[in-house]
Amino acid sequence: MYVKPKKKLGQHFLTDELIAQKIADTITVGQFDQVVEIGAGTGMLTKFLLKQKYDLTVIEIDTESVEYLNAYYPELKENILSSDFLKLDFKAHFPKQTAVIGNYPYNISSQILFKMLENKAHIPILTGMFQKETAHRVCAGPGGKVNGILSILIQAYYTTELLFNVPPTVFNPPPKVESSVIRLVRREKQTLDCNEKLFFRIVKTTYNQRRKTLRNSLRPILEKTELNDPITKQRPEQLSVQEFVYLTNAVEKAMKEK
Repeated sequence: MYVKPKKKLGQHFLTDELIAQKIADTITVGQFDQVVEIGAGTGMLTKFLLKQKYDLTVIEIDTESVEYLNAYYPELKENILSSDFLKLDFKAHFPKQTAVIGNYPYNISSQILFKMLENKAHIPILTGMFQKETAHRVCAGPGGKVNGILSILIQAYYTTELLFNVPPTVFNPPPKVESSVIRLVRREKQTLDCNEKLFFRIVKTTYNQRRKTLRNSLRPILEKTELNDPITKQRPEQLSVQEFVYLTNAVEKAMKEK
């Protein structure tokens, strides 16, 4: 049985077993009750996850791939969800602590990470393969051009680790970009010392105008209120998570005092 990779689904099937084993081994840290694999495809990674005896559920949107998985991995039984992960009610399906792993479709990888943040109370660890550019952005520290919204929002709640790179030659069909495998482990403290809704708004607003100083990019939030703080002379990519927390508290205080 042959599954044809579908461009519209961003499918690039991994063909190297050694790399699949290395990716499967990335979730051997941390504490969790079950494992979810996103985009199982033809089961190259699934095979090694099953060997590790996890309570495994795979999510696959492609019906042809689902037929393949049912045929070649009967031990999964009812643990194959033919569904779109982005539309799935994660908490309803996975109420326990759940590790997430996958060779993620590059065209929706950022959306997958934002969904992880929405469900962070249930996801203590997420690992897997992303487009190299996305992986490096997630793990980037302050001060560089790669740093972005994902860097700050993910690092606020997870530690990030860039594990290894993967060449295009081990995929069918080979993608036009390189790939990287990363590991995200949820921090013990799951809340920030600030208004988190405002924190998200400030991060997104300032990065959407990243060429401006914070003094200028914060104007839509502050409206006519002035924030006289040296931090506003900087640009968003210069700030760490803790500095964004500080900024959020300063903005909230200024808004209350106007």
